[in-house]
Amino acid sequence: MSDSSAPVRQERQLRRTLTHRHIHFIALGSAIGTGLFYGSSGAIGAAGPGVVFVYLLGGAVVYFMLRALGEMAVADPAPGSFAEYCRRYLGGWAGYITGWMYAFEMIIVCLADLTAITVYMTFWFPDTPGWVWVSVALLIVGAANLASARWYGELEFWFTSIKVTAVVAMILGGAAILVFNLDTGGSAGFDNLWNDGGLFPNGVTGVFSALILVLFAFGGTEIIGVTAGEAADHEKTIPKAVNTVPMRILLFYVLAIMVIVAVIPWRQITGEESPFVQIFSDLGIGWAAAALNVVVVSAALSAINSDLYGAGRVVFGMARQGLSPRIFARLNHRGVPVTTIGVMLVVLLVGVALQLASSTAAEMFQSIAALATFATVFVWLMILLAHLGSRYGKNAVKNENGTPPAFPVPLWPVGQFFAIGVILLTFGTMIWMDEYHSALWAGVIFLLAMTALYPLTRRRAAAVASDSASSPEPRSPQRGDETGDD
Repeated sequence: MSDSSAPVRQERQLRRTLTHRHIHFIALGSAIGTGLFYGSSGAIGAAGPGVVFVYLLGGAVVYFMLRALGEMAVADPAPGSFAEYCRRYLGGWAGYITGWMYAFEMIIVCLADLTAITVYMTFWFPDTPGWVWVSVALLIVGAANLASARWYGELEFWFTSIKVTAVVAMILGGAAILVFNLDTGGSAGFDNLWNDGGLFPNGVTGVFSALILVLFAFGGTEIIGVTAGEAADHEKTIPKAVNTVPMRILLFYVLAIMVIVAVIPWRQITGEESPFVQIFSDLGIGWAAAALNVVVVSAALSAINSDLYGAGRVVFGMARQGLSPRIFARLNHRGVPVTTIGVMLVVLLVGVALQLASSTAAEMFQSIAALATFATVFVWLMILLAHLGSRYGKNAVKNENGTPPAFPVPLWPVGQFFAIGVILLTFGTMIWMDEYHSALWAGVIFLLAMTALYPLTRRRAAAVASDSASSPEPRSPQRGDETGDD
């Protein structure tokens, strides 16, 4: 018979080391990445100048998804974030598949960002092999993620500061070109928005095709919910971060893209370089173009930094629930899931090596973006369904005295069903358009393959749940952990 008085060994927990400053800039930076700086050229080419309205549509979907996630995260900042909410409100399979699909999404998005870096660096070093820049990028973000959550937050803070400054400067510079009628060597003017085929020169087909790349641009914003588990004051920082989303979308996407298509006629946006860089290249201002190239490289590094962090924490949370291999549940003395991050770094190295060997980076970006969009909107759909489950399901949150949630979604439930409808439309677009079939099939095959493996995890997940029910609650991460002893 065991001694009931023996101390129970506590598992290491994530540490609450992310401050309001970190969370705010992580949220800000998640909306400004490669999808804006590089992928926007493909979206403009598909939809024409009216792509600004497609960004508004995608932004509305993101906002309602994040409000749903924010409501659940403020109520319970669980490790694993939305994967855990899906498990809790939709069942074991839902949590399992959502977590793995998110990890798949992050790997694919990282590949897209790494390929974009190889394109950007040709601006200065056209003859240097792409693998050199991939290695440097992974060394930087890998070191930050393996150090601690605070180091990740600090790196993201500085990357985001660079990106925000650059986008604002580009908007002001473009506005100056338009207001003062500066010579760009072309025909800059607001009439570029409608004088070459109208707002939507490629019709409905172009709009739907652009929607794929637009939603890819917003991919990763769900990391706001993941940070709740390591936020020093999640009840205040998460709502503040989520509530900045509408203004960020209007400023950094709608206004920025409007300036770009007004300064550069949409058919002249080639995609051979970032549209942000192309504005200053066309003006002949070499130093400004070089400076913006530094910015777009920083944006890609920022995205990879966040993707590694988000995927590592979600897979760690799944491992603690028995939904991923036990080895991924390990934390080092600084509260970092080093095994998960290390494995992902290796996968990225292999993936980029295979990719660069088979095709050029520029050719691969759009197909990777389409595949990432499938995974992105699938995760968003599961978050929205989990939120509905948290309100209506058998495990719905029951607030005392019928009080509303601390951070309730607006326009309930119309906004949620609107977002779900647009996501289903996106899946329909991938079925309809031939160029997205390969990405669709890759996503479906991954979904089916992971579903086939699910029975292997069910027994361990049940055992973990049984142990949790019969053991004392594990110690929750505390604010004091941020300076705790090793």
